[in-house]
Amino acid sequence: RTEVWSSTISGQQALRTRQPSQTMLLLFETPAGYALFKVKDEGILENVEDLEKAFSSSEKAQNIVSLAAFSKFDNTSDALAATAAMVDSKIGKDLKKFLKKHAIGETLALADAKLGGLIKDKLGISCISNSGIMELMRGVRRQVNELIGGLTDADVAPMALGLSHSLSRYKLKFSPDKVDTMVVQAIGLLDELDKELNTYAMRVREWYGWHFPELTKIIQDNMLYAKVVVQVGDRATAAQHDLSSTGLDEEVEQELKDAAIISMGTEISHDDLYNIQQLAEQVISLSEYRIQLFDYLKSRMHAIAPNLTVLVGELVGARLISHAGSLINLAKHPASTVQILGAEKALFRALKTKHETPKYGLIYHASLIGQAAPKFKGKISRVLAAKCALSIRVDALGESSEASIGIDSREKVEARLRQLEGKTLGDACGVASLKETTKKSGNIRAEKHTAAILSSPKSYNPDADAKQKSEKKKRREKADPGEKTVKKQRKEKKAKR
Repeated sequence: RTEVWSSTISGQQALRTRQPSQTMLLLFETPAGYALFKVKDEGILENVEDLEKAFSSSEKAQNIVSLAAFSKFDNTSDALAATAAMVDSKIGKDLKKFLKKHAIGETLALADAKLGGLIKDKLGISCISNSGIMELMRGVRRQVNELIGGLTDADVAPMALGLSHSLSRYKLKFSPDKVDTMVVQAIGLLDELDKELNTYAMRVREWYGWHFPELTKIIQDNMLYAKVVVQVGDRATAAQHDLSSTGLDEEVEQELKDAAIISMGTEISHDDLYNIQQLAEQVISLSEYRIQLFDYLKSRMHAIAPNLTVLVGELVGARLISHAGSLINLAKHPASTVQILGAEKALFRALKTKHETPKYGLIYHASLIGQAAPKFKGKISRVLAAKCALSIRVDALGESSEASIGIDSREKVEARLRQLEGKTLGDACGVASLKETTKKSGNIRAEKHTAAILSSPKSYNPDADAKQKSEKKKRREKADPGEKTVKKQRKEKKAKR
């Protein structure tokens, strides 16, 4: 409001101080090029209602303004450069040439007061920008095709659409390496693949276990189990196969062949064995694709969020970005939210039941928190979340692709972890307690030393000895004889009641 008011006042002052010989030119930007309109009736700017009526038709509009000059854009890139400069309140090369040729010595009316100030400083053209000019702009925009001539809506609409798309891409500064959508999709697919792989692998073990149950205990790895199933097939032919290509050790291979001879499994048909092997091949192919997808995710995370990746790793960082929706959304979260991101249910349950709130969410799976002792996990997660919040903002809004801030932050978190562990180690060794006892013993010695010099030796006090309760009562009654009478009065009152 202050800017509009100040620009209105400056516009009115410019109108008063303008020379009578100067004509007013209106600078208007279109998708096709720059246009300068000569304002025929300047007095109409003072009445907004008259301006609205004056541009109700093209005939009336031509009585108010007329086209003085027009500079057409040669191609889309020129239009984009000119529009980007106008959006940033800068004077482009084409606009400078256009104004030098047609507007020197005249008064220029335009919408952007900041751009008007630059034009006045660099070109010496007096500029006006106020509410009346804005209403004049609206009127010209309604009848721009008829005022310029030779333009139709069918011509202007595609130009405006293409220019808007180009400007949007330019403003976003589109970079394929900075697209966090790929990370969100990749981590989602990776989690789904892990679930499917576990389901398929357990199905292979259960299905083939009817034929060769001993193999389940011999081989624990799912992918290795599937490779053996594909290569061995029927357990009766296990001794004929060389399983070194699958990655089995010689001892494990020999144990497998010995178990195949004395196996307690049932016989199955060739069709059943064929279907089991087909499922095992699916497990192998999915496992190989999972490794490939993880490598892709690592490269994307190092390109998009290098500082976050250094702090918490690729998987945890990708899950944080996926949970927030995008890297920009994650950068908007404070450190306290990053710390418990992923534990929303536990947080609201704790608030509802008035219990302790969770100390960590997805960030719990970071290696730095895994290294900490259980009683320090909360402190380390708080420190790590603070460093993560800073690193995320650098990744989202910074221009550097280096992970220098992430490396420094990780060193600080590791130093904090060593400090906490050092305190615990000192307490366990009794270092702190030893210092305290040393101080106490020193103080006691000093007190004893001063007492021996300044005071005489103390005599034995027999009244301080511990005695039976009855003797203590007698001593108390001797010291205060009125206490016994008070107790008797209280007993008498209770008895009367």
